[in-house]
Amino acid sequence: MTEAPKKRGRLFYKLLLIFLIVSLVPLGIVGYYLVNLSQLTLNRAISRDQEALAVGFADTVSSYIINFRNVLSDAAHMPDFASMDTAKQQALVSHIMQLHPAFLEISVVDASGQERVRLGRFVHDTTMRDFSNNPLFTRLMRSGEIVGGLERYMGSYPAITMGVQIVNLQTGQPEGAILAKMSLTALSSLLKTGFPETTHTQAAVIDSDGFLIADSDEKEIYKPDAKLPDDVLRVLLQNDAKSGGGELVLQSTGERVLGAFAEVADLGWVVYIQRSISVAYQASDDMLKRTWRMMLIVTVFVLFLGYAVSLVITQPIQALREAAIKLGEGDFDYFPDLSMPNDEIGELAHTFMQMSESLKVKTAEIMTAKDELERLNRSLENRVEARTRELRSAQDELIKKERLAAIGQMASVVGHEIRNPLAVINNSVYYIKTKAAAGQNPDPKVAKHISIIESEIRQANGIIDEILGFARTRELNPKVMHINSYLEDLTMSFPVPPHIELVKSFAPENPYVNIDPDEMAQALRNLIKNGIEVMPEHGKVFVRSEVVEGNMVRIDVEDTGPGMPKETLEKIFAPFFTTKARGTGLGLAVVKKVADRHKGRVEVSSVVGKGTCFKIFIPVAQGAPPPPPPPAR
Repeated sequence: MTEAPKKRGRLFYKLLLIFLIVSLVPLGIVGYYLVNLSQLTLNRAISRDQEALAVGFADTVSSYIINFRNVLSDAAHMPDFASMDTAKQQALVSHIMQLHPAFLEISVVDASGQERVRLGRFVHDTTMRDFSNNPLFTRLMRSGEIVGGLERYMGSYPAITMGVQIVNLQTGQPEGAILAKMSLTALSSLLKTGFPETTHTQAAVIDSDGFLIADSDEKEIYKPDAKLPDDVLRVLLQNDAKSGGGELVLQSTGERVLGAFAEVADLGWVVYIQRSISVAYQASDDMLKRTWRMMLIVTVFVLFLGYAVSLVITQPIQALREAAIKLGEGDFDYFPDLSMPNDEIGELAHTFMQMSESLKVKTAEIMTAKDELERLNRSLENRVEARTRELRSAQDELIKKERLAAIGQMASVVGHEIRNPLAVINNSVYYIKTKAAAGQNPDPKVAKHISIIESEIRQANGIIDEILGFARTRELNPKVMHINSYLEDLTMSFPVPPHIELVKSFAPENPYVNIDPDEMAQALRNLIKNGIEVMPEHGKVFVRSEVVEGNMVRIDVEDTGPGMPKETLEKIFAPFFTTKARGTGLGLAVVKKVADRHKGRVEVSSVVGKGTCFKIFIPVAQGAPPPPPPPAR
């Protein structure tokens, strides 16, 4: 008879349903909130950036106009202009127009309003004009300088009139004025350069009456009725703010655009920049699409994981149930008369009595381990407090010591809050592995996943040990020894991979040093390990010792790896800084800490493409015992 296929119990479907609800519902809610929040934040940042562009170009326009006004102002204060000598003035005006092509026409007018000099690029009529009743001239003689009078010069070019008084340098009285018409087409060129067609951005400059001064599309300013759309003008001209921006719907086309504006200082003009919403928010939309794709991938992964976890949990329970049934087949009277639920958990209830004693023993072991951990935690806290009180005595290192105290407290919390769950997980994995192995057909996938969990637990414990090792500070246990013998023993016991060549070169003086061998070994092993890790294929590691500065021993650990750039060298000894894909960034911080505790220092030099050399300086032991006599022959 063929064996009937095994059916999944109700617990499997319960666990699968609960796992999916617990995982996908919060994930969907948080994901939806974060996606919308990220899109809103990115859209606001894009709008602020566009507004900043408008403000920046408004400053550029203001500086552009002020520079040309300053040209006229500098000329008006020249003695040749103040002399009101027509010939000299005409020569100076001609020179100004040669230097500044933006000036279309320049006139010199005396104090009575009679034109004395008139030069223009497109002027053929040389008749002198009377400006005595001209409002701009009247305002100029009253205020000293003007910028205004926008017009389309010769019916095409947008231009502005600006003027400056000519003042007698001796009496300080106005002798007349310089009036100039300046072309503003260069502003359109600036807009076109700043906002090319490839950016799908339109930029324009208008005055307070809606006059189109400049446009990123230069063809627009030459149109007879050149202006911005009425709905845009209405928003810009009715707004009292200096700058702003937001979304706008163009009534003429129905297109939604992102607009930003900024007022040009002292001129009353407005710089306006707009982009289509689809273009402006393209980055935001791309981010949204990628995020939803990732959410879909995560959802599929959660479905698969829920299925896998449900199998991992229910299969061992099913195996235990079948084993318990076989053990109880001989005597049904022994089966306890208990009220059991109608599922797999109920079928396991009859094994509770046999498990209770084992559970009691395990609980006692866990409580003992917990008490020991609490004792160690209290000891660590006491040592951190003692170290903190000692560090407060050194005012020049106050900031550094406060940070170390904070790291120590963090390490305490990490050790207490993470290792307990890791221990529970490890015990649970051991229990599951034991029960899975007891079954008739252990699932290889279960064994693989259990192996992955155990590997990650070891990795997490290693990280915690490294953090605690950096944070804890124990008393030094120094010993006087020969540096060369110490380095020889250290390098002999270090597991050097076959693709690395270890080269040793020790000081002939073989001086004595007073060091804590365990702490110094940790520092040197970190350096040798780092050197090996940066040379995955082949390379050399040099370990050298040398007496320098008369009373210092320098220990070099050098590799022939890729080296480090200058910006990395400046930060390598900072705690938690690392360039590795996985790591805590505490290895070199421990090296520096060990060197400081031995009243020494550590230095590093690196050349990109050639390698890196770490140098640890420690004092030579004073009053060391003499070296032992040579052995008798």
